[in-house]
Order: sequence, then C-alpha cells, then structure tokens
Amino acid sequence: MTEQDRAPDAAAPAAASRAASLANDILQGLLILCVTGWVLDIPRRYFGAAFYTEQLLAVCLGISLALALLSGRTGRPRWFDWTGAALALAICGYIAVRYEALTYELAMLPVEGIVGSLILIVLTLEATRRTSGAVLVIIILALVAYVFIGPNLPGDFQTRYVSPARLAVYLGLDTNGMIGNILGVAVLIVVPFTLMGQVLGRTGGANYFADLAMSGMGKFRGGAAKIAVFGSALFGMISGAAVSNVVAVGIVTIPLMARSGFARAKAAAIEAVGSTGGQLMPPVMGAAAFIMAEFLQVSYGAVVVAALIPALLYYAALFFHVDLEAAKHRIGAAQVEEDIPGFLEILRSGWHFPVPILFLIATLAWPEIFQIPIERAAVYATGMMIVLSLLFGYRGKKVTILQMGRAVLDTGRAALDIVLIGAAAGMVVGALNVSGIAFGLTLQLIAISGENLFILLLLTAIVSFVLGMGMPTVSVYVLTATLLAPSLIKLGVAPMAAHMYVMYFGMLSMITPPVAIAAYAAANIARVSGWTTGWVSVAVGWSTFFIPFLFVLEPALLMNAPWHAVAWHLARNLLGIFMGTAAIVGFGFIPLTLPMRLGFGAAALAILMPPNAFPAAAMLDWIGLAASIAVLSLNYMRSRAVRAQTAPG
Repeated sequence: MTEQDRAPDAAAPAAASRAASLANDILQGLLILCVTGWVLDIPRRYFGAAFYTEQLLAVCLGISLALALLSGRTGRPRWFDWTGAALALAICGYIAVRYEALTYELAMLPVEGIVGSLILIVLTLEATRRTSGAVLVIIILALVAYVFIGPNLPGDFQTRYVSPARLAVYLGLDTNGMIGNILGVAVLIVVPFTLMGQVLGRTGGANYFADLAMSGMGKFRGGAAKIAVFGSALFGMISGAAVSNVVAVGIVTIPLMARSGFARAKAAAIEAVGSTGGQLMPPVMGAAAFIMAEFLQVSYGAVVVAALIPALLYYAALFFHVDLEAAKHRIGAAQVEEDIPGFLEILRSGWHFPVPILFLIATLAWPEIFQIPIERAAVYATGMMIVLSLLFGYRGKKVTILQMGRAVLDTGRAALDIVLIGAAAGMVVGALNVSGIAFGLTLQLIAISGENLFILLLLTAIVSFVLGMGMPTVSVYVLTATLLAPSLIKLGVAPMAAHMYVMYFGMLSMITPPVAIAAYAAANIARVSGWTTGWVSVAVGWSTFFIPFLFVLEPALLMNAPWHAVAWHLARNLLGIFMGTAAIVGFGFIPLTLPMRLGFGAAALAILMPPNAFPAAAMLDWIGLAASIAVLSLNYMRSRAVRAQTAPG
C-alpha cells in the first residue's frame, strides 16, 4: 500500500477526534450557558419567558449524557456513542418541549413515555458507569430487582407491587425520579460552585492558598506537613472535592514533606486526610452538603453552621498529629524556596482572591440583608474573580481571556460526574419511594438494634461505610440519607445530626482500605503503596471515626446550644483529641512509654465520652480531665528531667 493510500486511513481518525473535541466543547459551553442563564434569571428578566425547572433539568441531563458518551475514557467515540448522544439529546429535548403536556399524560402510561423512559434510564446508567464506575449502577439494578421481588417477601421486607411500566415512567420522567430535586441541586447549585472552583484554580487561587500556607506554617517544626494541612483546608473550603484537592495541593506538599523527613507513606496519608476534610469545611463543603440542605428543607447556611465545629475538630486532630509526629522525629522547618515572599506580601499580591470568597460568606451569613440565592451568589463571586484576576493577576502573572474561557468550558466536564450522579441518585430515591423499601429497612434496623441508640449508631456506621466503598460521597450520602438516617431520627436523633452522621461515615471510605480513593491518589503522587497509605491514613485520621458519635450525642457541637455550652464542649473535645492523638503518635512532651500511652488513651476516651451518653458519663468526663492533667504533668516533668540530664556542663 502506498503512502497516498494510507493517508485517508490516517486522516479519518484525526477528523473523528477533532469532531468529538468540537462536540465536547459545544456541549460543555451549552451546559454552562444554560445553568448560568437560569441562575441569573435571564429568560424571565430579559425575554419575558417562563419555564418549569424540570424543563431546564431535562435539557441539562441530555447535554450531560451526550457529553459523557462522547468524552469516554476509551478513546475517540464510536458510532454507538454518537447514536446514544443523539438519542439523549432528542429524548431530553422532547421532554423539555412537551413537559407540561407530559405531566398530564404520564398517569395513563403512554407507550412513548414508557419507551422514552427506558431509553433514558439505560443511557443514564451507562453514562454513570463510564464516569463514576459500576458500583452505583449495580446498586440501582439491585434496588430495581428488589422492587419486583419485594411483594413476595414476608413481614417488614415486603414492598408494594409496582408494574414495570409504572416503574420505568416513575424513574425516568417523574419529579420524584431522575428529573427531581437531587438533579436540581446538582445542576443549579453544584455546577455554579464547580465553575467558581475551576476559575479559582486557573487564575492562580490554588497557588495563592499554597503560598499562604507555606509562608505561614513553613518555618515551624513539621512545617511541610502543616503547609499540607492548611493548604488542603484552604483549598478545600472552595473545591469541596477530595481527589481534586489531593491533586491540586498534594503535587506540591507531598514531595515537600518527603524532603523534610516524613516517610513517603505518612506524607501521602497526611495529604489524603487533609484533602478529604475539604468536603466538611465551610463555606463550600462538598456537593453532599447542598443535597443535605434540600433533604432537610433548611438553608445551606444552616448546614454550614452545623458543620463548622466538626470540621474544626477534624483539622485540629490532623494538626496535632503532624506537630507531634514532627517533634517525635525531630523534623524541623520546611525546605522551601529561599525567595518565597512573606505572609503579608502574599496577602497583598493576592488580595483579590479572598474578596469573592468573603462576599460568598457574607451572603450565607446574612441572607436577610443580601437576599441573594446561594447559587446566584456563587455566579456573582465567579464573575468578580474573573474580572479581578484579569485586572491584577497574581505574583506578576495574569491569566488571558482565552485561558479564562477554557476554564469556563472545562467546568462542563468537571461537573459532569456530579450531574450524572444526581440523576442516578434520583433513580435510587425513586425506587425506594415507589416501593416503600426505605420504610421497611427503617423498621428492620430499629428492630435489630433493640431500639438501643448506641447499637443503631454502630450498625448505621458499618452500613454507611460498606455502601461508601467505591462510590463518590454524593452517591453514598443519598443512599444513606434515604435508607439509614430515618431510623436514627425515629430514635430521637436530631435530623441535622443524623444526616451529618451518615455523611461522615460514608465519606470515610475515601481514606480507608480497601477502596481509599483519596489515599490512592496521594500514594500515586508519593510513589508508594496505596494499600499502605490507606492504613496509615486511618491512623492519621482516627478522630473521624469518633467525631460523628460526639455530635450525635452532644448537640452543642452542631451549634445547637448556648454559646458558653458550645465553647465548653469544643474546648473539652479538643483536649480529648489531643490526648488521643498523643497516644497514637506516642509522643507528648517527650516520647511516651507504653504505660503512658495507655494512660493518655484512657484519659482521651473518658474526656470524649459525651456527658449524656449514660448516667455516669458526666462524672467520667471530670475523671478524664483530672487524668489528663496528671499524665500531662508527669510527662512534662519527665521531659524536664531528661533535658536536665542531657544539658551540657
């Protein structure tokens, strides 16, 4: 075959690849345009056009399905990918155009509704499998199978009968299924915040936060690890995504920790735990927090307030760990560049980055004054960030309009997983609601626990953790909030505490083997075993296994108490976490002997015991406080004696 014969063969894949790339850019642009236009109320304000929210959701779902099918990980799209994308756009476009009429016709289960729903369900499952893995898809298929098996089961396991046609229409087109509240939160709230995170990262915001952490913490002992803790917390406040946080911050901090003297597995674990906490850190948190506000029918600001102290305890435990670890191994300041600017200079050069974030926080803190919906505030903050970055740049570097446009377009791909998870999660909720599975499971969990709250908390924690393996936090939260939280509420746990509890334990799979997605991402940067990093992450993030029990039994930790009670319980739990961390690390003022470690650990457990856990728990708290003073004093005096013996002369 001659070169002339080969040329058309080589040109065809290239042309197909260019076509796919162009289609992806167009779809991403359309998705962002639809969402921002809706959030800013442009159709009504400027064109006098009014639409149902579900019409927008149908359009956005169609675009997302097409985008997922055309931007798969297996290379350039094949003919069936193009066919699926065209079908998704056609069906969702049809739903958007005929939505009002369809709402009246669906009760009659028309053939077009059944067929369209089935195609949409299949496309959504395949797109979810491509973007988020097979676990959620398998769970949805198992739930659908249970819907058909359930009517033949005995007792509380029995569910109501649902015909296949009714189930297909309910899941595909009903507002309690795919095109419902969860997809609405993903599209209308999470996408604007994803846009803000993309713009922040592209304009140098991630570097700004890393520089702040480096200049503020780098000079202290264990400075490299403290940079990782603060950098991850600062970036996590805006990104709210564990793996992207690991990639953005860990690429700098993990090698820095390794050079400073931390073991590579320890460095990766510290970054994994720090980045996972971004889903808990106000003001943005993760997508699950927005869905929580929708489930609980409260403002997002209420979720932020409730999450504040648990997030502080989480990062305090991590900070204590890296500080004591550095003291134990005599790891000093971070080995940073000599020419890195000072803290105040960095603040001055990047002063424009906090401005949009402060505006966002202000709209959350004083909604009655600003009266701006949270999603619109995110778009406004993004606009402020774009304008300020184009004008001022950061450390002598300005982003170009072309780069900014690319960042905006890439938001469509970055938000794709969440949008599709929102649609898939809608199917989960729909299957549970239409069949009554959730109600039966609630009764079964209460019966198994014998109506004992502590046993129910343990059962819920185990099930949440198992469900969380291999799934994104949003999917886990939707499942656990629907299946498990109602049983906790039934036994008297406050709804906010119940939902926070299942979200925490669902999130733990990010750092706990066998899955440990965040730990594996950090291990890849550190070039160490993901399995080892996962188990080291469990030790570093030990407090995360305790904190959910604390705020369920101590409402003050969710800001649901007078300020003096909040301050007291915060201080007491901080001391308990310090004592527990010292026991795990094996260092206080000097290295701890085994009996001393046991003493520190026992004192920590006593302090951390919620005072209303059982009748004598309040007394146990005071015993723990007294024991803490005793062992700390003993360890301090021992450290002075050691220093006196080793002092020269």
